[in-house]
Amino acid sequence: MGYRTLRQAVNALEKSGQLIRIDQPIEENLLAGAIQRRVYQHQGPALLFTNLTNSHFPAVANLFGTLERTRYLFRDTLQQVETLVKLKLDPKALLNNPSMFLSAPPAALHLLPKKVKTGSILQGQTTISDLPQIKSWPDDGGAFITLPQVYSESSQKPGIRSSNLGMYRVQLSGNDYLQDQEIGLHYQLHRGIGVHHQEALKLDQPFQINIFVGGPPSLSIAAVMPLPEGMPELAFAGLLGGHRIPLVQSSGFLPMPAEADFVICGTIDPQQQKSEGPFGDHLGYYSLAHDFPVIKVDRVYHRPDAIWPFTTVGRPPQEDTSFGEFIHELTGALIPEVLPGIKAVHAVDAAGVHPLLLAIGSERYTPYIKSDRPQELLTQANAVLGQGQLSLAKYLLIVNEGDNPQLDINNIPNFFQHLLERTNWQKDLHFQTATTIDTLDYSGHGLNQGSKVVIAAVGEKQRDLPAKIPENLTLPRGFKKPAIALPGILLIEGPACSEYRPGEDLNLLRFCKKFTLDDPINSFPLILIVDNSEFCAATLNNWLWVCFTRSNPAADIYGIASFTTAKHWGCSGSLLIDTRTKPHHAPALIDNPEIEEQVNQLAINGGPLQGII
Repeated sequence: MGYRTLRQAVNALEKSGQLIRIDQPIEENLLAGAIQRRVYQHQGPALLFTNLTNSHFPAVANLFGTLERTRYLFRDTLQQVETLVKLKLDPKALLNNPSMFLSAPPAALHLLPKKVKTGSILQGQTTISDLPQIKSWPDDGGAFITLPQVYSESSQKPGIRSSNLGMYRVQLSGNDYLQDQEIGLHYQLHRGIGVHHQEALKLDQPFQINIFVGGPPSLSIAAVMPLPEGMPELAFAGLLGGHRIPLVQSSGFLPMPAEADFVICGTIDPQQQKSEGPFGDHLGYYSLAHDFPVIKVDRVYHRPDAIWPFTTVGRPPQEDTSFGEFIHELTGALIPEVLPGIKAVHAVDAAGVHPLLLAIGSERYTPYIKSDRPQELLTQANAVLGQGQLSLAKYLLIVNEGDNPQLDINNIPNFFQHLLERTNWQKDLHFQTATTIDTLDYSGHGLNQGSKVVIAAVGEKQRDLPAKIPENLTLPRGFKKPAIALPGILLIEGPACSEYRPGEDLNLLRFCKKFTLDDPINSFPLILIVDNSEFCAATLNNWLWVCFTRSNPAADIYGIASFTTAKHWGCSGSLLIDTRTKPHHAPALIDNPEIEEQVNQLAINGGPLQGII
């Protein structure tokens, strides 16, 4: 029941025609990652690289490349997991009171990891430099582990119940890391390992860490699950994997999965940092080099038939999109339980996940009052922004279920239409002007620093949204090429942003002053100022990506006939978002043409990718 090893999963995928082998020599530097991305774009199979040029370990990629394949990997346990979710069983309570297992579904028995005396992971040892050195993008700072499972425990309450397993990126080489002795660890805000790091700082002592690579596929999913505090990811991995996770412990080190493919055992000095990065990340840009914790490598274990799993990330959608879709399937039904009044949330993958969050709430407490002002909706919005990784949302767009009970939150054009037909920019904008944002988001005014805006719209439809550009539209000098993104959303190319003046860009202020309220441009409630309107208008995903990854709400939102009253900002005409590239933004990821041509060659003359890409 379920796969206990990565090798079992790989064999099953190959037998069912969902995996192909690539036996030609493949460079770990750029080519392997480029192949994976191209195959993912075509919704192709998983890939087993048997001949990486500088490593004797095989590697597997695109394992979770489609939602269907991800479901297939966990087909034996999905129904039981869903049953537990429907029963609203509290996994923490089950762990603290095992007698509850008597009344729980049989799947709950798999929550508790089990300790074993030995395991395949202890049968081999190697060095960091002997591991596959996968480098995905040309300007990456070195090789990275892209599917790591980073395990840590509380220094104050050691043990599995106070453990954390997270997927935080790990840099294996490059920069100033001492070869085979040091590797870099990058983790973002609101990650569980941060609590363990803080405890070690208070105690002024190092803390141990293990990095699992491979093993049961359920471990990878568990490492990215947004679980409640106190619920060990290892427990969820057992539930999803259909078996208790066996843990083995080598003397002096933390526990490790007995069936993992690789485990790096190390120690973090909480006071020490080194430059980590750059790294092509899931927003579609390079996250730049910054100081992050350093892991002192103590030992590297591997099983005899070890396979190195990897992925590459970049502008979404990518393989990690399947993670998000799968997790939403598992946890979406719990949203109303965790956030009372909230009916649904949608972290928009095309916009980089954290930059844009859509939500449907409900105005429940004053049914006798007909109001066009959001009331409980704002309370619910604050609750959303106080919930785990949802708190990283930069734009939160929330509407009232009662205004359209059939509204599908996953239909993005319909959601924007519903919102823009009702919103009133004089009252529906609610800013947090100096707060935290995603570590990978460079649209703010510093690392982890930026702003948020809640747009809350309730009530009856206020306007029809134009789907054509007015014939009498005239634009100020330097603004050109208007185009339609969606009904009510106008794209306009603006002058290049050579000097960034947050909230005070002279060209945008001039644009806003040019128009009076009776000008036809105000029939468009939302205007995006862009670098390239043709690119943004080409697809829904293009303008979503540009708009929400390249703007900082408090600094980049302008308005026609804007005003400030009692510290509340609004506008009587169209709302503008400056989505142009700014001088401080991180560079976008660009494929290497020579590498792409090598990928093309694998698809011709009987190559392994023929008929796939």
